[in-house]
Amino acid sequence: MEAILNFIGDNMEMVYFLVLAILLGIEVISNVPAILHTPLMSGANAVHGVVVVGAIIVMLQASPDNYLALTVGFLAVIVGTLNVVGGFVVTDRMLEMFKKKPKKS
Repeated sequence: MEAILNFIGDNMEMVYFLVLAILLGIEVISNVPAILHTPLMSGANAVHGVVVVGAIIVMLQASPDNYLALTVGFLAVIVGTLNVVGGFVVTDRMLEMFKKKPKKS
């Protein structure tokens, strides 16, 4: 417990930034109209592709003997990939709603 308190004391500026980012994120998200939530979330999920690439790079740096790090990294890549694919599926469904349907004659 003392190590945690020392870390927080030594990095108080980072703690302030974290709290500010949390409060700012809550304020921004709470003021977005409901109609924009789906497009924003699908765009955010697409950005997670960069996170997947970063996870792969970090996993490649892990020691081959460290099975825990490799397993957690592998699971992170799988879950991140599912998130990216889900984002594209949601975006595709959303765009289908705006396409004009052919008229029946």
